Amino acid sequence: MSDVGSGSGRPGLRGMERLSRELPYGVELFHLRPDGGVLFADREGARVLGPREDFLRFIDDGKFAHYFIGDASTSPDRPSNATVKLGVVGPRSAFTPHAHGGEHFVLSLGHASCGVYDAQHGRVTDIRLFPGALIRIPEMMPHSFANRGRKPLHIVAANTGFGVDHEDYAITAEEAERRGAVEAVPVSRHRRGVGTDFGLLAAALRDIERVQQERGIGSLTVRERFAAGLRRAASVLERP
Repeated sequence: MSDVGSGSGRPGLRGMERLSRELPYGVELFHLRPDGGVLFADREGARVLGPREDFLRFIDDGKFAHYFIGDASTSPDRPSNATVKLGVVGPRSAFTPHAHGGEHFVLSLGHASCGVYDAQHGRVTDIRLFPGALIRIPEMMPHSFANRGRKPLHIVAANTGFGVDHEDYAITAEEAERRGAVEAVPVSRHRRGVGTDFGLLAAALRDIERVQQERGIGSLTVRERFAAGLRRAASVLERP
């Protein structure tokens, strides 16, 4: 069995180049580094993935997405069942609160947080995420992810049936207010006859925005900072 190694130059790239020669055609390997870098290898060689060449803007500035399955134009009219993408979230930053037209799953590979609106109790709940935490968020549930760390955060996000170009991929408070102001808003075909109260959705998203402004982006605890240092050290030791 081959491993991702390291060498001179950019850490890990030389090892990925050696490994690329052993990969069968069609196989792709990604190394998600603790420092936020992403290395890529296939039979043709190895390289560092760059935001401009390999990533799309991911809702906000400073966030990026690289699709594994589907693409930005995926929709109920152009289905691929789901989209799966690698996301990179800038240090100490949060997404604009939004809601997706379909459910989605997010795997956090760092110290993140997710503010979700609890409609039953009428409040915003902050969920602290740790490396390896996978969260499922139902469709149309207002939420926002944040990177609590000082390094870029890697996430793997799977959405049911929507790419970032679709109008219902990420509905913000501003967009919900615009839709709510229009009388008799047509129901999206993917909703199968179930309407959305965009006024209530906008209010919930504004609540998340308010909580973000008041509380800011949560910080790492002493234990989490220590664990992050150990994880970076382990990443070095695991390379031959």
